[in-house]
Parts: sequence; structure tokens; C-alpha cells
Amino acid sequence: MAAYCKVTFLICFLVALALSCMDSAVAARHLLQQTQTQTPAVPTMDPPMVPTLPQPTFPTIPNMPKVTLPPLPSSLPNPTLPSSLPKPAGLPPLPSLPKVPTTFPTSTLPPLPAATLPNIPPIPPIPTTFTAFPFFSPPPSATSSASP
Repeated sequence: MAAYCKVTFLICFLVALALSCMDSAVAARHLLQQTQTQTPAVPTMDPPMVPTLPQPTFPTIPNMPKVTLPPLPSSLPNPTLPSSLPKPAGLPPLPSLPKVPTTFPTSTLPPLPAATLPNIPPIPPIPTTFTAFPFFSPPPSATSSASP
């Protein structure tokens, strides 16, 4: 399982590295600056001839009779507003808010109890240098020991 995770991580790392190296702005500029002769021209075609059809004749709309409404009765009085409105009764006064004190009493907190903290083991140092990779083959020697 561990080998599978390492391979998956390596593939994901390589894909991320490849995607981060792409310069999309340069690629877009390159595509925009290409000459148009590289793309094939689309042939133009005349639209097909469509025969003209005879226009249908629609029946005419009949004239509707005019409707006459009876007159409104004149015996109803027109509504009128009173000349003066009654004044509302006196409203009760709003309740007063209580006074908020501006100074607050100070108090001291009791001291914390002297409790011992649990003993936490120290974090081991992270190595920053790697001595050798066992899966790499050693480099070839600069001087050849074999004599002809």
C-alpha cells in the first residue's frame, strides 16, 4: 500500500510540475499571431432557392356592436371629508429609562492554583541533509582503471 501511495504522489507531483511550467499567455499570443492561411477556408454556398408560396386570405373581423352604459344615478350624495378631524386624546408619557452607573466596582481575582503541567517530550530535530539515496547507482569514475 505504501508503494502505491508513493507512486501516486510521484505522478501527481510530476503532473503539477508540468502544469506549472506551461506559459499560457505565450501560448495564447502564439495562437493569435499565427497567419490565417494555416486554417482551411470554409467554402461559401449560396442559400437554396425557396419557392414563394401564395399568401392565404384571412376572413375579416366582424364589427362588434357598441355597448352603452346607463347613466349613474344622481340621487347618491358625493362623499365629502369632514372639515375638522377629532383630536386624539393625550398620550401617556414614555417611561423613563433607569440610570446606568458610570463607575463599576473593581474586584481582584484569586491566584491560580500551582498545578504542574504534564511533561511533554521534546520534538526530535528534522534532518536537513540527506547522506545518500540507496536506489541511485553510484556515478561512473572519472578515471578509467582498465588499461588496454
